[in-house]
Formats: sequence, structure tokens, C-alpha cells
Amino acid sequence: MRKIITALIFVLSGSLAMAQNYSDMTPEERASFGDAVREYLLENPEVIMEAVAILQNRERAAAVGADRELAERYAEQLGNDGYSYVGGNPDGAITMVEFLDYRCGYCRRAHDEIAALVAANSDVRFVVKELPVLGDESVLASRAALAVLVNDGPDVYHRMNDLLMRFDGPFNDATLFDIATEAGADAPRMSELMGQPLITEMISNNRTLAATLQVTGTPTFVIGTEMVRGYVAPEIMNSILEEVRQAVN
Repeated sequence: MRKIITALIFVLSGSLAMAQNYSDMTPEERASFGDAVREYLLENPEVIMEAVAILQNRERAAAVGADRELAERYAEQLGNDGYSYVGGNPDGAITMVEFLDYRCGYCRRAHDEIAALVAANSDVRFVVKELPVLGDESVLASRAALAVLVNDGPDVYHRMNDLLMRFDGPFNDATLFDIATEAGADAPRMSELMGQPLITEMISNNRTLAATLQVTGTPTFVIGTEMVRGYVAPEIMNSILEEVRQAVN
């Protein structure tokens, strides 16, 4: 409420000075000023929405700036951690990172759309960050995917990732074994690797990075230095990608 009142004062006065002077007023002057503000707002209620819009725009701009700073600061961990899957054009000028969870409905919704975007843009280097946040089944699926990546390589991981996103059923040792077999992976070896410290460390590192970037849900995307928190429509993703491309070029 205090932020909204301050924003209203900005709108009404048009100056920072008056907002600062308000704190120096006597109780009587404040009461008089408050009565004047109330009267004005009753006569012009649209000013409330204008003030709220100003405040929201400022907060949105500040959040975007903070996200860009984080993306720039942690660009190396995002794009070159040495263990995450890299698809698209490995030498692409634009790095696009997705934090995902195989039980996340919005990740599944975005799956084909992101695949189409990467396929249609030859300058995109696509990095997948396994971030299981939706329970034990999510963790198990990510362990399986990373074990396949370690043992069988990126091509088989890509098929495993696709099958996991499309699988309609519970993730457990048996179903993951079958999915890995369908993907062309060495399923017995995957089962051996899933519980190894190396896989645990990969997931732990991703969680630490996500916490540093204030990523609290999936999907979350980092395209260049632009952070997209949550699912957005394909046309918006393409628009963001084009803005990043122009900045890069």
C-alpha cells in the first residue's frame, strides 16, 4: 500500500521533491494533504490504475535488468558446464538454455515447440539443464536421462529426452528401463549409473545454479541474456530470439 501511495503522489505531484517533503509534514499538514488526495481520487479514480501501472512497469523493468545481470554473470555455468546436453548447432552464436522437469506439464507442452524453434534457427545452440523439482519420480527420470547421456552420448540422450517427455505413466525402475531400451541406450548400464555420485553431483550443480538464478519452477529458459520464466507461446519465444539475435549481431 505504501508503494501505491508513493506512486500516486508521483502522479499527482509530478515531482520526487513533493514525495520527499511529505515525510517532513506536520500531522495537520499530512491530514490536509491526505484529504486533498482522497478528494482528487474520488473525482479521478482512473489515476489509481495509472499509478499502479507506473509502479508495475518500474518493477518489471527492474526484474528484467536483474535477470540480465544474472544471465551475464553465470553465462559460463549456463552454457558450458561440461556435462549438460548440447543440441542444435553446437557452434551457434546464440545459446538457449532450458531448465526442465519430465513431470512438468508446461515442459511437455513446450517440448515440440522448442524442438521446432531449434530446428528452424541454425544459429541456436540448445542446452538442457535437468532440474527435477516435482518429486521422486522427477528425480528418478532425470537420473536415468543423465546416465544415458554419460554412457550413450548426446544422440541417444536426445531420443531418451523425447520419450520421457511423451511418456504417459509413472516413472519407476521398470518403465525407465523400457524407455531407455526404446531409445537405443544400454539400459542395464543406465540402471547401474543412475545412483552414482557423478549423477547426483550433476543434479546438485543444476539445483545450485537454479537457486542462484532464482529459478523456482520449470520450464525456465535463458536465451542469450534474456530470461523467460515459465511457458510462453511460440510466437513470443521467436520474438525474444529475434531480439537476442539483433543484439548479438
